[in-house]
Amino acid sequence: MNAPLILDRRRVLAGGGALIVSFSLTSAFAQDQAPAATPPSKPPGSLAATAYLDSWIRIDADGSITVFTGKAELGQGFRTAFQQIAAEELDLPFESLKVITADTKLTANEGYTAGSRSMQDSGTAIQNAAAQVRELLVAEAAKRLDLPAENLRTENGAVISPDGRRLSYGELVAADMLHVQAQPKSRLKDPATLKVMGQPVRRVDIPAKVTGGGVYVQDMRLPGMVHARVVRPPSYGAQLTECDSSAVEKLAGVVKVVRDGNFLAVVAEKEFQSIKAMNALSSAAKWKESASLPKQDDLLNVLMHLPSQDSTIFQRSDPSVSRGKTIEAIYTRPYQLHGSVGPSCAVAQLVDDAMTVWTHTQGVYPDRQAIAEMLRVPPASVRLIHVEGSGCYGHNGADDAAADAALIARALPGRPVRVQWMREQEHAWEPFGPAMVTKLKASLDSNGKIADWHFDVWSNTHSMRPGGAGSMLAAQHMAQPFAVPAPRPLPLPEGGGDRNAIPIYTFPNAQVVHHFIPAMPLRISALRALGAYHNVFSIESFMDELAGLADADPVEFRLKHLEDQRGRAVIEKAALGFEWKSGQKAPQDRGFGFAFARYKNLAAYCAVASEVEVNRETGRPRLVRAVAAVDSGQVVNPDGLINQIEGAIVQSMSWTLYESVTFDDTRITSIDWQTYPILRFDAVPESIEVHIIDRPGQPFLGSGETGQGPTAASIANAIANATGKRLRNLPLTRKRIKEAIDA
Repeated sequence: MNAPLILDRRRVLAGGGALIVSFSLTSAFAQDQAPAATPPSKPPGSLAATAYLDSWIRIDADGSITVFTGKAELGQGFRTAFQQIAAEELDLPFESLKVITADTKLTANEGYTAGSRSMQDSGTAIQNAAAQVRELLVAEAAKRLDLPAENLRTENGAVISPDGRRLSYGELVAADMLHVQAQPKSRLKDPATLKVMGQPVRRVDIPAKVTGGGVYVQDMRLPGMVHARVVRPPSYGAQLTECDSSAVEKLAGVVKVVRDGNFLAVVAEKEFQSIKAMNALSSAAKWKESASLPKQDDLLNVLMHLPSQDSTIFQRSDPSVSRGKTIEAIYTRPYQLHGSVGPSCAVAQLVDDAMTVWTHTQGVYPDRQAIAEMLRVPPASVRLIHVEGSGCYGHNGADDAAADAALIARALPGRPVRVQWMREQEHAWEPFGPAMVTKLKASLDSNGKIADWHFDVWSNTHSMRPGGAGSMLAAQHMAQPFAVPAPRPLPLPEGGGDRNAIPIYTFPNAQVVHHFIPAMPLRISALRALGAYHNVFSIESFMDELAGLADADPVEFRLKHLEDQRGRAVIEKAALGFEWKSGQKAPQDRGFGFAFARYKNLAAYCAVASEVEVNRETGRPRLVRAVAAVDSGQVVNPDGLINQIEGAIVQSMSWTLYESVTFDDTRITSIDWQTYPILRFDAVPESIEVHIIDRPGQPFLGSGETGQGPTAASIANAIANATGKRLRNLPLTRKRIKEAIDA
C-alpha cells in the first residue's frame, strides 16, 4: 500500500491482529490501464470518496468490532441505526459493536452532517463495507478449512462449517489478511432474512440523556480545565474603542483576559468566576455602533427590492392548454433561530503545538480547516472531535464556540479551556434561518386541474458554514480579521433557498424562478430543511387555495396532479390514518388540514394531516392531533424513524406558530425565551401518529427534514379551514389569527 494513501487513523489504531482491509479506486491507476469503454462504477454512498474499508470497519484479534462514521450524531438516532446495519451485515449481536462518530483523527471526511444525507451516504457505506468484510472473512475461513465458501455460514461473530467447526472473526483477522479492491456493489443480505435491521431497537444515546449522564459537550469536565466567557460586541459591526481590563484581571479566580482586536474574552478557574468577570469586562468595554439593520416590519419589500441574481430553475410549456380562473398569493417567512436548548459550547486544549477541540459542529473537517486557517497553522496540527450539543439542527453557534475556544486555548498552552455561550449571545449572534418571500400564481382549466403555475422565491444563501475562517465570529473580530466569504446559492438538485421550489406535481405549464439575494442584512446560515420549509409551506398552502377555487377536496386535488406512485401511497396512507373524508366538516372552532412533499424531491416522502383548534376570542391556535405517513425507503429502525417525524412535527409547529427574530435598526432584540417564544410543553399536540411505508431492499432515503414543510402547511390549512381566513405570513401567531378573524 502506498504510504501517501494511508489515513492518520491507521497510525492511531495500529496494533497486532487487527483486520486492515483496504482498496484503491480503479481510476487512481487509470494511467497504467488500457482505456475502458465505460468508466468504472463507483462504490456506493460515502465509499465513493473514502474507499478504504478500514475507514469504516475495524475488527481486533479479541473479536471486538468498531464501526466508524464521519457523520455527527445530533440526536437523529443514526448511531443506533448504523450499529444495526453493521450488526446485520456482519451477523453480530447488536450490543457487541461500538460506533465512533466524527473525529478528524479517526473517521472519514464526510463533510457536513446535513441535508438528511446520513443514512444515504454513511449508512450505505457502512452497509456495503460490512457486507464485503463478511465475504472476506468467509473467504479466509474457507481457505483455512479447505471448504468452498458457499458451504460456510456466519453467525454471532464467527464463520461456521457444516460439521460445526467455528472460526471467530478475531481468529480469522489474526492472520495476514490481503488488501483487496472493493467491488462497486457488495452482496447485501436478502431483505427477507434480516434480523436486526427493521427492528425497533432502543436508541443507544437515550439512557444517559434522560438520567443526567455526561452526554453533551456542555457536560465535559477535563482535569485542569479553566472556564472562559466571551464578551461579544453589542451589535453587528460594532468596534471596540476602549477597554481597561486591569480591574477585571484582579478579580478572584481570573487567569487571563484575552483580547485580539474586537475579540474579547476572560478566563477563570471556576465557571461562575468567569461569568462575574465577563459581566465586569463587558461594563469596562466601550463600543462604537452604527445603525445598519433593515426595517423589520417591511421585510417583504426589503427582500424583494434588494439586488438579486435571477435564474429560471424549471420551465415547462404546453400552449394548447386553456387557462381559466387565476389566483395569486404572496407568502413570507421571518428570520428564525435554531433555538438550541443549550447555548453553544466547546472545549479546546493546546499541547505541544497540537490543538484539540471538542465541539458539537456538524462538520469536523470543514471546521478544522477554518480553525487552522484562523490560527495560521497546518490543518494536520488541529484535531476536532465531535461531541453532541444540547439541541441543534443546522448551523448555530457551535462552530463559533469552537473557534472561540481554540483562540483562547492558544493563549493558555497546556490547559483545557471550556467556552460556554450565554443565552443572549446565542440568540443575538448565531446565524439565523434566512427570511424568505414566495410569490405564486396559478390558473385552472375547465376540468378544475392546474393549467399554469408560476413560483418565484426570494432568499439569501442558506449556508455560510465554515470551510474558511471568515465564516466564524472569532476570526471576523480579530485585529487582523478574516473577511466573510462571498455568499453563494447552493446548487440544485438539492438547492438552498430554492430547495423544494420545483413542484413534485405535474402541471402542463410551469415556471419556477429563484431570486438569489447576495446581500445579508442579518447573519444567516443553515436552519433545518433550509428553503424547503417555506417553499413547501407556500406550495401546499396554495394547493389548498386552488382546491378551494376548484371546489375540490384537498386530498383528491393533490392526487389528481401527482404521478409519483410512492408519493400517492404516502398521501393515501396519511389520509386513511386520519380518516379523512371528502366533504368532511370539522367540529366547531376546529379545522382539518393536509399537506405533502418529498424532501428535496429526492429524499423521503411525507404527508401530514392535522386537526387544529382555534380560540376565536383570543386567536390562540392549538394543534390537537397530527397523523403522518412517511416513506424513507428501507427502514433500519422504525422507532427511530417515528422519532424523526414526531420531532419534525413538533419543531415545525413551533416555527409555524411562534418563532420570529426581532430587531431594531441596530441590535437583535429577541435575546431570550420571552422575546423569542417557542413551543411550550402545555401546547404539545394530544397525539401524533406516524405510519411507515417500509420498502425493503430499496435505498435509504433521508428523513430527518422531510416533515417540516408539510407540517407547516398542514397547520396553516387547518387554521384556514377553522376560521375561513387564509394566513400567509409566518409565524401564524394568535395576534395574526385574531386580526384575520376580526377583519
